[in-house]
Amino acid sequence: MIDHLAPARRRMLVVTLTILAIGAAAVVGVLASARYGQGAGRVDQSRPGPVLLVPGYGGSVAGLQSMAASLRGAGRDVTIVQLPDQALGDLAVQADAVASAAQEARDRTGAASVDVVGYSAGGVVARLWVTEHGGSDTVRRLVTLGSPHHGTNLADLGALVEGRCPLACQQLSPSSPVLARLDGEPLPAGPEYVSLWSTRDDVVAPPSSAVLDGVPSPSLQSICPTLQVRHSELPADPLVQRLVGEALGTGRVPSWGPADCARLTS
Repeated sequence: MIDHLAPARRRMLVVTLTILAIGAAAVVGVLASARYGQGAGRVDQSRPGPVLLVPGYGGSVAGLQSMAASLRGAGRDVTIVQLPDQALGDLAVQADAVASAAQEARDRTGAASVDVVGYSAGGVVARLWVTEHGGSDTVRRLVTLGSPHHGTNLADLGALVEGRCPLACQQLSPSSPVLARLDGEPLPAGPEYVSLWSTRDDVVAPPSSAVLDGVPSPSLQSICPTLQVRHSELPADPLVQRLVGEALGTGRVPSWGPADCARLTS
């Protein structure tokens, strides 16, 4: 098609088309990064926004009321996210619900970002949003509480013993393709992350399923060794509420240890 051009003009045209192609590819890459949160690093850590509390499996908000009250008492704007289908359906659909709640909170407050606390399966949902649904450009801090990031054996037990296991239950199995995919995807840069859990957890089996590689993942007992906090008690436990409050502060996420126990429980 360009054979009729003089050699010099032909070379110029080829160079021009090459430059245009490279520029177009760069634009596509930027747009894809914005869509999937891989262009992160832009979240201002010094300006906390509203807080979203994401319920666990079953979607009950009652267990999060104490946590909400604690954060509101510290002056934070708090929304407990209502998850679709009683949080028994597809975790990806639940992640989209969290995204919608985040947009509503930002529109209402004018904030540039949100902080997220995901309890139990809610932490997995929040992680899914941040990793695969573009949430990394919106989330400043993500704290998970007793979340089965690598699955819980109780999901398999429920399917075997009760003979029923809704989609969310299936996706929380240790053999879940959803969790395997998440484990193969690094958490995006931008937000800061922390995973809190209890060695006495009686729902997440094993409790160490809450540990995320490369993320501060202290057990409560690594801070206060004698604590007997079980899964359902996590959101209302005073130590957990103090830890969450500090994790959502304006400074870096603290690194807690036994020396902090007396201060955090006084």
